[in-house]
Amino acid sequence: MADTKTIIERAYSAFNQRDIDGALALMTEDVSWPKASEGGRVIGREEIRAYWTRQWREFDGRVEPLAIIEEDGGRIRVRVHQLVKNLQGDVLSDSEVLHIFTMNGGLIAAMHLGDEADTTGPTAAFAHRS
Repeated sequence: MADTKTIIERAYSAFNQRDIDGALALMTEDVSWPKASEGGRVIGREEIRAYWTRQWREFDGRVEPLAIIEEDGGRIRVRVHQLVKNLQGDVLSDSEVLHIFTMNGGLIAAMHLGDEADTTGPTAAFAHRS
């Protein structure tokens, strides 16, 4: 579990530091990722890069892992504190959410939102567009 936990922690740290290359290096080429601020999913590192770049032009999101639990079948449940602000610094959402990761070959292969179904629209944290 130590290696998996380290990978997950490094991914969150890279995201919070806006180190896209560092985060993507921890993912498989065909990683599947939810577009929490837009709805739907993206597949692959370059689609994640484009999505995060768009997201960061509109929101300042920070996610800090609070608990990382390994489950059967290579799934990792991560309870995170998520703080979403607009670019003026106003808090849009301050909550705990659940992320569920699937690992493959020591890399992140997928992430799903555990507290909301992947929908066609943005999650509650991003529903308050400014």
